[in-house]
Amino acid sequence: MRIISYGGGVHTTAMVIMAATRHAQFEAACGGPVDAAVMSNVGDDSEHPETIEYVKNVIQPWAATLNFPVLVIQKTTKDGSIESLYSKQMGQDKRAMIPVRFENGAPGFRECTGDFKIKVISKWLRNNGMSKDNPAVVAIGISTDEFQRIGKPKPRPNESLVYPLIDLVMSRADCQQVPLAHGLPVPGKSACFFCPFKRPQDWAEMKRDYPHLFDKSVALERRINENRKKQDKDLAFLTRFNKPLDEAIQEAQDQLPGFESIEEAGCDSGHCFT
Repeated sequence: MRIISYGGGVHTTAMVIMAATRHAQFEAACGGPVDAAVMSNVGDDSEHPETIEYVKNVIQPWAATLNFPVLVIQKTTKDGSIESLYSKQMGQDKRAMIPVRFENGAPGFRECTGDFKIKVISKWLRNNGMSKDNPAVVAIGISTDEFQRIGKPKPRPNESLVYPLIDLVMSRADCQQVPLAHGLPVPGKSACFFCPFKRPQDWAEMKRDYPHLFDKSVALERRINENRKKQDKDLAFLTRFNKPLDEAIQEAQDQLPGFESIEEAGCDSGHCFT
């Protein structure tokens, strides 16, 4: 089995299009035709709504016309119920799973990508017959602009990771041209809306353009700190400013037409922001 680890962003959307249209060089970089793209949705209340909308209303219907499956899966608990990252992090006495900044200057732990993306896809592969002796080829959307992310993290036993964008010498700008060439809009960067890897400008733009998501991020940060206070631990923040999000971020001014921020964020795994 060959799959694309699909994130709903620019890089992996380009990969989905190349796979669906049987792009010869792309298939060669993957070792053969790709069977499907698989997206681990960390939750409709967690992924940025623009990403969810793009996947459901743009790429899935388009790929279906070419009989290429774009599957969306989610983490489930032992009783079979769906679990989202935001709702789990908002739960009582839950430690921070996202890469917060602690008050003492230390970086936080990052369990979100592993638990809600990498493990979920690995479980799906295992349920579909992939094993250590019969691993799946998993295509990761890392471009030439970010080659230093290759190899982080290591593949799970039932996976063999490939990086076709590197083999094809494709940058982010190259990936943006792929949907345009097929009459599709370019997706935004995929990420949880509350991800601490955001730059201050990204937070400010969210406060201006998506105030309800900004307010939910403020609530999440407060919940994390409520739980930390109960455990006599120092505070944690979603920005580097060592203060609550609603105090740290001012609303962004309107962008000039034709300008937007696309600076890469800092997740190394290749499963986020792609």
